[in-house]
Amino acid sequence: MKKLIFIIALLALTAVFLSTGFVGAAETYPQADLNPPLFTSNVAVVIFLIALVLVLFIWEPLPIGIIAISIPVILIALKSWTRVSAEQALSGFSNNATVTVMAMFVISRGIQNSGAVEILGSKIEAFSGNNKRKQIGSITALTGFMASAINNTPVVAAFIPMVTYLARRTKISPSKLLIPLSYSAMLGGTITLFGTSTNILASEVSARLINHPFGVFEFTKLGIIAFLVGFIYLITIGYYLIPERISAEDKDLLEGYEMDQFLTEVEIEKDSLLLGRSIGQVFKEIELDIDIVQITREDEQFMEPLSVKTIRAGDHLVIKGERKVLSDFTAEKGIKLLTEIRVSQNKLEDSLQGQKVVELIVSDNSFVEGKTINQVHFLERYNATLLAIRHGEKIRHNELKNFTLRSGDVLLLLVTKSTLDRLEKNKNFMIEREVSEEAVYQFADIATGLLIIGTVIVLAALNLVSIAVATLGGVVAMVATSLVDPKEIYEAINWEVFFLLAGLIPLGVAIEETGTAGFIAYQLLRVTDIFPPLIILSLFYLFTAVLTSVISNNASVVLMIPVAVGAATQLGANPFAFVLTVTFASSSAFLSPIGYQTNLMIYGPGGYNFKDFIIAGTPLLILLSIIIPVFISLFWGI
Repeated sequence: MKKLIFIIALLALTAVFLSTGFVGAAETYPQADLNPPLFTSNVAVVIFLIALVLVLFIWEPLPIGIIAISIPVILIALKSWTRVSAEQALSGFSNNATVTVMAMFVISRGIQNSGAVEILGSKIEAFSGNNKRKQIGSITALTGFMASAINNTPVVAAFIPMVTYLARRTKISPSKLLIPLSYSAMLGGTITLFGTSTNILASEVSARLINHPFGVFEFTKLGIIAFLVGFIYLITIGYYLIPERISAEDKDLLEGYEMDQFLTEVEIEKDSLLLGRSIGQVFKEIELDIDIVQITREDEQFMEPLSVKTIRAGDHLVIKGERKVLSDFTAEKGIKLLTEIRVSQNKLEDSLQGQKVVELIVSDNSFVEGKTINQVHFLERYNATLLAIRHGEKIRHNELKNFTLRSGDVLLLLVTKSTLDRLEKNKNFMIEREVSEEAVYQFADIATGLLIIGTVIVLAALNLVSIAVATLGGVVAMVATSLVDPKEIYEAINWEVFFLLAGLIPLGVAIEETGTAGFIAYQLLRVTDIFPPLIILSLFYLFTAVLTSVISNNASVVLMIPVAVGAATQLGANPFAFVLTVTFASSSAFLSPIGYQTNLMIYGPGGYNFKDFIIAGTPLLILLSIIIPVFISLFWGI
């Protein structure tokens, strides 16, 4: 429903925008010496394409990567209007920004493999204890520091399991800690060029439009100010606005997932119709949404795989399903419902056999994203029993095998020790865990990883080599030192981001080449011409941040920087100030869980709903929309 509202609003705004273009194209902007940009057929086609792309990004009828990779094809097919050649349409695949971002994903994986992030994270509890403000402050500070040097997404992926473990140990709601984790990762990413793919892409667009790429530390002073504003906000105002969606009470996971009405123990009686039959045979014949979770036979517990187990008299089965459905199933089959027995986490777990109930979080760029449990054969692959799925604040208990998984979804599983060991090593998932400071990671690996990323930063900062060459050298070094296995390279790269950049970069070229950027900027300035440039800068920040919260940070940069440069040109203002404003705003997706990947990753583990981000993020966004333009004007001038 929210997506539908966004789409309708976007189409309405586009219609109004086009109509104002036909009516007002001949007017003169009072502060501009240039002739007003004309509303041509080329501009109309590109504006339509922009609106179409935004609608598809919000609606997601296909994966984002597939939508993005279709853009070059459309641009070439409409080249009479888009003015994009075949070479320009494919330029996104070989662009320095694309190469650099992909290399940074691999370097970030190497840092993650070294254990540097985990070792630092293990210090949080020692410093903060069970003081909520100290926990938020230490998580925010540490995340911002790490996110300034490597891509912020892997930092959040490494910290989520530790933060949820810390919350459980100290009896604090993880909801209180996870929004600060995501917000600080976004703001920390604005401190250096390497913090986020947004900065790298913005640098390339800026170089193309105004011949001013970003230096590695060019906006560090502004990024530190933005981060400090966020830090102070999160431990003061934000502390009260962020809700406790997941209870901090010391109770088992089954209670937290409201499993009381879905887990029932039954006993197979001597005259049962199911005697001698395998569980697999029984469930082939019925079309009910029920699952066997566990069998207890002569004080010995069995779990997946259960399909080959033969049912015997006296077996106790823990069955998952709605009570009414279960009642219908057991009627006249010689099965006794033991409703007086409460199925708790402690009952399901068996320390001797290594059976454990765990929460499994779907990582960013996981191979299961966009697929159902059945499609990836998850239960067969890992011999796990799926009890429930949490998506934001919503908990799903039924028809789980057909549930489409997204980054940040949390699966409640009953697993064996061998399965748990496999899942903990699998980068497609995150599992709440304690990090020991001893013996888990070699400090030599940590030193090597930090030396490599430090060398990459120095080489790029001193312009000894291009940033793309420096980061590719970092990838080679990570593989040579065995911090990244060669097979891991393909897993580490977020291919959706790759296709997104490859598709959006040529769209940015079309926006500029056809004069669409100047036309859109002119229309925006007609509405805001009563304000001074500093206020217009703030409005650009707000508009870009809201757009980022709906689509994505990279899409916002590509769409808005050409418009911002066009606006600066017509105002006679400093275009670099407008470029920086859009760049920082594109890392301010505080208003929704869908605009920025780190927000989506914490959505399920925090049990949040959509409005939690609006309530927690709006005051911070307003603060930054005032402070960032003011300091940009002081440092670089308008």
